[in-house]
Amino acid sequence: MGMLDGILGSLGSNPMIDNLAAKVGLTPEQVQSAVAALGAAHPQEGDTVQTAAASTGLSAETLQQIVGHLGGEGALASVASMLDRDGDGSPVNDITSMIGGFFNKK
Repeated sequence: MGMLDGILGSLGSNPMIDNLAAKVGLTPEQVQSAVAALGAAHPQEGDTVQTAAASTGLSAETLQQIVGHLGGEGALASVASMLDRDGDGSPVNDITSMIGGFFNKK
């Protein structure tokens, strides 16, 4: 997830992320990481928040607040679908492909 965090961080300031960060008391970078982790964890088996907490180091309570501000579990499906470009249920290969595309640009 570290490379994805770096890519998301390089996209610049996002007012929605900045606002959410202020609401939950995190940095925008932490919120970007949390949203990416929640989106990636959503289609996986098990509890989405617990899975994202394990990968980000943020508390489940904080991640649950983020989920609430995003619009609940249903909104995570939108985040997951944005990351899962080919619709195969796994965003990992799509994230890897996206990262590869960044490094192959000249």
